[in-house]
Amino acid sequence: MSDAILHHARADDGVRITYRLREAPAGLPRVAFLHSLGMDHTLWTLVAERLGASASLLCLDMRGHGRSDKPPPPYGPERLARDLRDVLDHLGWSEVVLIGASLGGCVSLQFAASYPERLRALGLVDTTAWYGPDAPLLWNARARRAREEGLAAMIPFQETRWFSDAFRVSRPDAVDRCVQTFLGNDVPIFAALSEMLGRFDGRHLLEQIRVPTSIIVGEEDYATPVSMSQALQRGIAGARLTVVPAARHLVQIERPDAVAAMVTRLLATTLTPRSA
Repeated sequence: MSDAILHHARADDGVRITYRLREAPAGLPRVAFLHSLGMDHTLWTLVAERLGASASLLCLDMRGHGRSDKPPPPYGPERLARDLRDVLDHLGWSEVVLIGASLGGCVSLQFAASYPERLRALGLVDTTAWYGPDAPLLWNARARRAREEGLAAMIPFQETRWFSDAFRVSRPDAVDRCVQTFLGNDVPIFAALSEMLGRFDGRHLLEQIRVPTSIIVGEEDYATPVSMSQALQRGIAGARLTVVPAARHLVQIERPDAVAAMVTRLLATTLTPRSA
């Protein structure tokens, strides 16, 4: 985003949430972006650049990430959704188009259920409502490895999840920026959020979503594979699914044009009055 100034708001428990805001002229839509686990608001920079002045754009560092405060765990999806609500209240935004990726997508599902009156449209990027029956075992193992070996030991695993083989070869600069962001995380918080994702089951939330919804996923994403996005599409009435060829989990960096196009389509839905 062209505005380099970081701003801050206080959640209702006093935790400081950092965000970057680019405001558009009055009357244009408002979009909020929530990043994936271990990333920060800069995950959306390339997408925001492509959206131009079509909407006001709010990119958060969720609590425990980036320059937001890092209180000790536990962190639950309800708390993270409430943080977004508190930032919206701070800005005086009554409703938003909400775009969430992975962890941010799980939080977006919770926000959609908890604050439906604040939601105008929903975009889910490489997201799932449920990681499956083995999720607690797998995510707990990931958390244990972070605690025992540190985040640096996880980089080879993370890089292959984030990006396709071709992208890692052609754009080592982009890969390195994500690596540095990841290494800046607090290990106990990363581990606690990993365990939370292992427990997360938002399947019952899907039928409550009554706004235009678009889902996008990298064809090669094996962190949240295409089958998980298909399950989201089946569960959310009228949802639209886009599969991006030859991309993995951080599709907003690997294929920002595709994600920006999805957001643009959602913005178009806000031009018509909200149905009763």
